[in-house]
Amino acid sequence: MIEHDSENVFGTPPLELAGDTSRLTQYSPLTPGAAQLEDVAPHTLGSLIMLAPPGTIERRYALALALRALKADGLLTVLALKDKGGTRLSGDLEALGCTFHESSKRHHRICMTRGPGDAQKIADAIADGAPRFEEELGLWTQPGVFSWNRIDPGSAMLMNHLPDFSGRGADLGSGLGVLAHGVLASPKVTSLTLIELDGRAMACAKRNVTDARVQFLQADARKLNAPDLKALDFIVMNPPFHDGGAEDKSLGQAFIKTAAGLLKKGGRLYCVANRHLPYESVLKDNFRRVTMVAEEAGFKIYEAMA
Repeated sequence: MIEHDSENVFGTPPLELAGDTSRLTQYSPLTPGAAQLEDVAPHTLGSLIMLAPPGTIERRYALALALRALKADGLLTVLALKDKGGTRLSGDLEALGCTFHESSKRHHRICMTRGPGDAQKIADAIADGAPRFEEELGLWTQPGVFSWNRIDPGSAMLMNHLPDFSGRGADLGSGLGVLAHGVLASPKVTSLTLIELDGRAMACAKRNVTDARVQFLQADARKLNAPDLKALDFIVMNPPFHDGGAEDKSLGQAFIKTAAGLLKKGGRLYCVANRHLPYESVLKDNFRRVTMVAEEAGFKIYEAMA
């Protein structure tokens, strides 16, 4: 067990290493309702324990935000699985001008530092990982968000096969709001709720999708609690199938079950998935009729009728 007395946490460090962190103030953008390190006044936090993000740019961004937020003698304890950024933690902290103590336990690399780091290097890392408008995409985006610097090919394919929807709908795992533009092209759509777990993606989507018919909900689609989202006319989605970098087929299957529970009888789900993912059976178990609309370039598009 790591010895720490932190009142603040970023992410969900393993219980066996960090103990129960559920009552600490959470700062991860992947936790609905969490606070944001971006909003913390400099040099005000006493300590923080962090499960570092896997991506290099987003990891250094999170580390830099933490170092900026901590008091001069504040303790930052950061850990990551060795194959998910852990072997690079020491290099990240060195690049930010920090001295640190490093150890290993349960396949994790663990670094502890009291900073303070190099102020200019910290500012540069924050600038590198901040939200930005990408001209080629025509979208606001941020490193760490799914498909942050390109249009996902599955989403692009689904956009090309969307029908003219009408009525009330939702996009499960809406990301930057790419699919919303295709859905909202139909004037018969009266409302569209974008549901996304990643707070960074949702903040970008609010800048990318400004149609008055749109609502935004940061939530985990697998355990959605939204009483107003019932008897929907349609749902679109490009569900995730990776969790922490590892393939997890159950993610998309859970999204499909959620969609089935939100649609009214006769409501339609349009879903895109990689060809190898086993979604046909769960679709047929939860919908009255399932039709493959298209199959190309390694993807399948399904229409499922509730």
